[in-house]
Amino acid sequence: MYHDFLILGGAGLVGLQVCRQIVANLSPRRIVVASLLESEAVAACKRLEREFGDAVAFVPAWGNLFVPRAMANLPRGQILGNVDLRRQLLAAVYDDYETAYTHNHMVGLIRAHRPEVVVDCVNTATGFSYQDVFDGAAKVRTWIGKDGYDAKGVDDLEAFLLSQSVPQLIRHVRFLHQATTEYTTAVYVKVGTTGTGGMGLNIPYTHSEDKPSKKLLAKNEAAFGHTGLLFLLARTPRAPIVKEVKPAAMIGYRAVQVMEARDKHDNSELYEAHEVPCAGGLDLREDPKTYEKAGKLRVAVVDTGENGVFTRGEFAAITALGQMEYVTPEEIATTVVLEIRGANTGNDAISAMDGAVMTPSYKAGLVRNVAIKDLDVAEKESGIPSVALGRLGPPELSKLLFEAELLRYAFTSLDAVAAATDPVDMAARCEAALVPSGSRRTAPSIGIPVLLPDGKRLLRGPRINVPELEAHKHTVTLDDAARVDAWATKGWIDLRPVNMDVWRKRAQKMLAARATLRDEGSAAASIASYMATDFEIGEVVAWIFNNEMGGYRVK
Repeated sequence: MYHDFLILGGAGLVGLQVCRQIVANLSPRRIVVASLLESEAVAACKRLEREFGDAVAFVPAWGNLFVPRAMANLPRGQILGNVDLRRQLLAAVYDDYETAYTHNHMVGLIRAHRPEVVVDCVNTATGFSYQDVFDGAAKVRTWIGKDGYDAKGVDDLEAFLLSQSVPQLIRHVRFLHQATTEYTTAVYVKVGTTGTGGMGLNIPYTHSEDKPSKKLLAKNEAAFGHTGLLFLLARTPRAPIVKEVKPAAMIGYRAVQVMEARDKHDNSELYEAHEVPCAGGLDLREDPKTYEKAGKLRVAVVDTGENGVFTRGEFAAITALGQMEYVTPEEIATTVVLEIRGANTGNDAISAMDGAVMTPSYKAGLVRNVAIKDLDVAEKESGIPSVALGRLGPPELSKLLFEAELLRYAFTSLDAVAAATDPVDMAARCEAALVPSGSRRTAPSIGIPVLLPDGKRLLRGPRINVPELEAHKHTVTLDDAARVDAWATKGWIDLRPVNMDVWRKRAQKMLAARATLRDEGSAAASIASYMATDFEIGEVVAWIFNNEMGGYRVK
C-alpha cells in the first residue's frame, strides 16, 4: 500500500476530509498538505497534528499550481498588472514547453516531495473559468474599432490571452503527465466538478451574475475538458493510475456561525437607505461616503468552503429537493480513499467513460483487410504507389512510410532487409529505387525532401515541411550537422548508410518477434510482434510507433 501522499487543495473543505480519511484508512507516513496560501496550509497541518498526533508527518506547501514558481505566491491581479510578470506568464502558457515545465510550481512540488499518490482537490474549472474570458473579450472589443488596432489595448489583449482556459488546461495536464511519470507517482485522483452542481442548462444559480451564466457554462466546459484530458492521461503508457471523482451536487458544509459577511461587491457595511424618485437618471455606483453607516453586515451563515458562505435562505433553497441538492465532503473523501485502495465504487468518471466508449471491433478488423486488399489492387492497376500525402501527422509518419516503400521496392521482403550486411549498399539500392518507385517526384512535391546517401545533397520541392516555418522566417542554415540530423530524423527521407543500418536492425527485431509468436502462440502476441505476413509499409511504421516512439494505446 502507499505511504506518501500529496493533497493539492488539502486545506479546503474536501481536501481536509481526504487527509483525515487517508490517515484513518491507509496508514500513511507523510501527507503533504498543499494550499494556495501559506497560512491555510500551515493551519491545516496544525489542525491535523492536533487530531492525529505525530504518527503521521503533515507537511505544509503552498502556492499557485498553474504558474511558474517565481510568481506562485503573487496575487493574479499583481501579475496581470505588471507587464514583465504578465509576459513571463504568457510565455509559460504559450511558449517553449520544456522551459515552462522546468519552472512550473506544481511540477516543483511533485519533484520535491515525490508522492506515491496525488489527490487533486483544487477547483481547477472554477479557477480558470472565473478568469472571465467574456469580460476580457468585451474589453478587447472596445479598442478594436472601425479603424483597426489600437496599441493602448495591449494590456487588455494580453490579459485576455491569459484568460483562455484551454491552453492552460492542456499545459497543466501535460505537466502533470510528465512530472508524475518522471517521479513515479502511482495514483492520481482528481476531485472534479460538473460546473453546475449536477443541474442542467436551466440552472437558476450562478455566482451572483445573471442567468444563464456564461461564466458558469465556461466552468462546465473547463470541467469536462479537464475530464477529457484526464481520460487521455489514463490511456497513456507509464502514466499513473488516473481516476476522477466528480460530485454532481453542492458540497458542504464546514460550520455554522454568526459572522461579519460580505456581499458580491466585497462590502461588509450596513447603510441607511436614501429615498429617491423613480424617474430620470439612476446612478448605479454612488460614493458610499454619502451614506450614513448603520453598523456591520452580520448574519448567521453556513460555511461551504470554496463555494463561500450561504445564509439560511440561500442554503435552504440551493439544497432543496429538485435543486442542486447536497453531498458531504466526508462522502467524497470516503469515495476517494476507496478508489485509491482499488475498490470499485462506481463513482470514477474515467472508468465510466472507459465503459461507455465504443472500442475496436471484430467486424472493423475484417473490413480493414478488405480495404487494404482493394487499395493494393487499385495501386497495381493504376501503377501509382499509394504511400503518403503528408496530411496525417506527425511528420515522422510520412518520412518513415516513404523510407519503408523504398526498402520494399529495393529488397522486396523484410527478410532481405534483415539479411543485408552492407548499409552502404542498402543506401545505394534505395537511391536507385527513387525514380521507379515514384518517390523521387512524389515525396518532395508534398514537402518531404530526400537526403541522399552522401549526406551532402538534398532533393526538394517548392515547400519543405520540416523544419516548420517560424514567424517572418523562411530560411534556415544547413551548416549545423546536429540540426540536419534532427530534421532528417523528424521529416526527411534519410538515405544515409547510418539510417539504413537502423532499418536493418528494425527488420531483424520484427522478424524475431514474429518467430516468437509462431513458437509460443497468443501468449507472445503484443505490440512487439510484427503481425503482417509480407512487407506492408503501414504495418512496419505502426510497429515503429509502438516500439520506438511509445505511441500506442493501452486500453
